[in-house]
Amino acid sequence: MPASEAAHPDVSEVHQRMGPRRREEGTMAGNPLEYMFADLHADYAAESVPPRIARLYEDDPEWGHMFGVLHKSLNQHFDDVNRRIGNHYWADNSRDLIRLTDKIEHDLHTLRRGGVEVEFDPSYEDALEACRPWLSPSGGSPVPVDFAKIEVERFKPVFTRSATAVKLTKQTQPANLQMVGAGSYAVVHSYVDPDYGIKFALKRAKKEIGERDLIRFKAEFEYMKRLSHPNLVEVYQYDEDRNEYRMEYCDETLRDFIAKRNSKLEPHVRKNVALQFLSAISYLHREGILHRDISLQNILLRVYGSGDVQVKVSDFGLAKDQSQAFTLTNTEMRGTIRDPMLTSFKDYGVANELYSIAWVLSYIVTGRESLMPAGSPLGDIIQRCAHHSIGDRYATVDLLIEAIQAL
Repeated sequence: MPASEAAHPDVSEVHQRMGPRRREEGTMAGNPLEYMFADLHADYAAESVPPRIARLYEDDPEWGHMFGVLHKSLNQHFDDVNRRIGNHYWADNSRDLIRLTDKIEHDLHTLRRGGVEVEFDPSYEDALEACRPWLSPSGGSPVPVDFAKIEVERFKPVFTRSATAVKLTKQTQPANLQMVGAGSYAVVHSYVDPDYGIKFALKRAKKEIGERDLIRFKAEFEYMKRLSHPNLVEVYQYDEDRNEYRMEYCDETLRDFIAKRNSKLEPHVRKNVALQFLSAISYLHREGILHRDISLQNILLRVYGSGDVQVKVSDFGLAKDQSQAFTLTNTEMRGTIRDPMLTSFKDYGVANELYSIAWVLSYIVTGRESLMPAGSPLGDIIQRCAHHSIGDRYATVDLLIEAIQAL
């Protein structure tokens, strides 16, 4: 999946809050999930569980011991609390029950973070909540005389693994990366996810990236994350420590796709590719976003064995939210296709985007990197997009789509 970038973008104020990298690439060793689970196991390893409790969790060799320890401790406290109704619950026991309540909440949350869903018996959860109001960390805790006696469970588990949860594979070895593209501030790799057997792309900022470009790199991810359209590349996860993010893998750039097939590509396929591309840009404009870096390298395709293709517009490093007034004054005009009528990048608008669109459409139709001349219905449409008079161009991409569909 190729990557292309320009050196100096406009960045909205909201992205200025994004800080620098917290750690250099490669300083994290091991698997965080593995460490987290190992620590959790270690916290309970030294505690014993009576056989009558242990038997309730023997079908869960991974977490049964932890659940047994917690179940044992809860039963001990609940038996004592039942005997002390109307009297004081001892100071040490009160503090211990407070700590136990917090520990259960914390450790179950840790398991859920790691993909292990646990169901806690509602009656026991309610009992802990009923104890909270009168438990005191200092001195004894008066158990209200009207406190409802807790029904202690001795014959079925109070912690169960959710049947609706899916357990993900815990990989201890990193996936092998293959570099597929590079730009001025980032490198793109591909890899096969070992959990799913699916190829993804990984875009990683270069180590030497400057603070300005790092802000732009993060802003690019934020744009792509909040947008949702079938013809825009999807992104999934940003890693702050390594300054990289995962996204869907695409097979070819538009330039390569057309070049390989130009002599045998059917007109209906070209039209389909063109309309998918325009649909994505139309969506961006409706969302108030100008891409500002449309090129044959930034339009990607997923190519299926059936011969079908799906266009995916990528690379939002120069994207501009028109609702944001903030602009960097020294932004350079860079990119593969630039409107000669544009004198200042800060004045870039929909009409200038149409010039880049004209070049892309012309390439889709002819396979040549030049503007299709006027004199045919499609040539006239393309020339209108690139007209030297800004006011004579299409006012919106939607009007351009209508003109192409009418051919």
